[in-house]
Amino acid sequence: QVQLVESGGGLVQPGGSLRLSCAASGSISSFLAMGWHRQAPGKQRELVATIARGGIINYADSVKGRFTISRDNAKNTVYLQMNSLKPEDTAVYYCNAPVLGRTYWGQGTQVTVSS
Repeated sequence: QVQLVESGGGLVQPGGSLRLSCAASGSISSFLAMGWHRQAPGKQRELVATIARGGIINYADSVKGRFTISRDNAKNTVYLQMNSLKPEDTAVYYCNAPVLGRTYWGQGTQVTVSS
């Protein structure tokens, strides 16, 4: 059983920054990959960024150049640094990890970008 706990969300003005954290109960160095997804009201959940165990990183086109995903294996934590935030980035952000054929999700953290 893997538990993922997100934190770091909040209210920020357009152009501002936030850093999200996802703390895992297991050793993330053994996970094949971890990722961040988001879901805005009335929309489907969408992929934001992923980081594989080997270090390969992928971003959604909408966040390239503004968001950075990283991992700290010693702390079993994955981060999402979000810069130049836009109102359209407003969503609940979820961390996930596929482990042994099952995908685990955190409870989500709300990010609201508004003036």
